[in-house]
Parts: sequence; structure tokens; C-alpha cells
Amino acid sequence: MVKIRLQRFGAHKAPRYRIVAADSRSPRDGKFLEILGTYNPCTEPATVTLETEKIEKWLKNGAQPTVTVKNILDANQPKTTK
Repeated sequence: MVKIRLQRFGAHKAPRYRIVAADSRSPRDGKFLEILGTYNPCTEPATVTLETEKIEKWLKNGAQPTVTVKNILDANQPKTTK
């Protein structure tokens, strides 16, 4: 099963994360299929960059986002006005 999850990189006590599509059996910082964006929680407010076309492609093909990635995606969706 393919998961959309965070992959940690960056310096000690200064984490940054890549949002990646990876096989659920691979380790957190191990092999991945594609980079879908980045997340930097150390800035105020947290910085997120997303490649929405790639994310939509993976979700349509059955990839499951982790809880944290789902929260990041929900928080960064464009707001619609009624």
C-alpha cells in the first residue's frame, strides 16, 4: 500500500519534512516513490509547499495520507465562499 507521509530531514533540533509518496513497508527516512511537497514547522507560521497535481494523482490512484499529512492538506486547501 502506498502512503503519503512525512520524511524528516534537516539539522539536529531544526527539523524539516518532505511530504512523500512511499510504500508503507519502507522506513520513515528510507526509499520513497515521489516528493510531493515540504513542511517546515520551525517557522512562524509553519511553511508548507505542496505540488497539488501530484498529490491529487496519488490520491486518485489509492494512496492513503497519514493523519498528520491529512491535517496539513486540509489546512492548506483553498477556502470557498458561499
